[in-house]
Amino acid sequence: MYTLLKQEGTARRGCFETPHGTVQTPVFMNVGTQGAIKGALSARDLKEIGCQVELSNTYHLHVRPGDELIKQLGGLHRFMTWDGPILTDSGGFQIFSLASLRKIKEEGVRFNSHVDGRHIFMGPEESMRIQANLGSDIAMAFDECIKIPSPRDYVIQSCQRTVRWLQRCKTALAEYNSEEDAVNPGQMLFGINQGAIFHDIRIEHMQRIAELDLPGYAIGGLAVGETHREMYDTIEAVEEHMPKDKPRYLMGVGTPGNIIESVARGVDFFDCVMPARNGRHGHLFTWSGIINIKNEKYARDEQPIDPRCSCPVCRRYSRAYLRHLFKAEEMLAMRLAVGHNLYFYNDLMQKIRDALEQGRFDSFRRDYAEILDKRI
Repeated sequence: MYTLLKQEGTARRGCFETPHGTVQTPVFMNVGTQGAIKGALSARDLKEIGCQVELSNTYHLHVRPGDELIKQLGGLHRFMTWDGPILTDSGGFQIFSLASLRKIKEEGVRFNSHVDGRHIFMGPEESMRIQANLGSDIAMAFDECIKIPSPRDYVIQSCQRTVRWLQRCKTALAEYNSEEDAVNPGQMLFGINQGAIFHDIRIEHMQRIAELDLPGYAIGGLAVGETHREMYDTIEAVEEHMPKDKPRYLMGVGTPGNIIESVARGVDFFDCVMPARNGRHGHLFTWSGIINIKNEKYARDEQPIDPRCSCPVCRRYSRAYLRHLFKAEEMLAMRLAVGHNLYFYNDLMQKIRDALEQGRFDSFRRDYAEILDKRI
């Protein structure tokens, strides 16, 4: 259940109840695609850096090690020793981005695994079964992530099919949750809004899926090539038609500036691989902008990555040491850099929540929306 605690303009401060704890929103979900954060962070590390929700991938865990195996071992929470909320995406995005050979039909999608080439079929029922086996708290609906740009007629047909798929997802998950050996009987289904950047299609699709009265709704199919302006305009068009008493999740977004601007437009949940991926390449977020720790100017710099940061890395290590680790290609470099970046994102969300509670989000937005995305 979602509770709206405070609102400033369209920006919302709330909380969301799940079987594995209450999520304070707005929230950034830390992406552990295969049940682990790329960069060697453990479930214990996630606690230390302030993670509220861990996000794992249905498709990848189905391919390896297999969702049936994870169910036999007690579900994903037990498997990765994480006792907080977990969201699993449906696998739809990976099917459409990774699979070189795929065939979309009303039943679902046939494609080849990117790991070993074997034939796989996934539709709404299969995606829900996999997610039920994993036992996540939030299961995402199976949908098609439409390319931008795409022909208008195709987008309309795809959205109509996604509505039909969502109805099948709802029926299937209710059935799986009622089984005696259900891993997480309280698992909740979020619907996904699609429609590329056609506002009228987005609005009609949102109105259709809102009729199903699901626990939450996502805006999908953005941050895939459109401009920031197009993304923000699309969010604004859809937000007005999203249920006010349900959380809103903007999938795959984004930079700190994107997040601040999207919170201003009424979004509650975010996820993105960016902080971990950038960290693995030495690009680190600070409250003054983004630094490349590999630069020569940090070779003798005894300051922490960010003097304003309280993460375990900044409390202990210098820029000079971290630069050395990257130059020496030590594994510790990635672990420390990713740990810092994810802490920064979680801390950013805490500061956004504080600003909303204190009625000063608008000034926070003015101060940080642009500067945090700039490269120093």
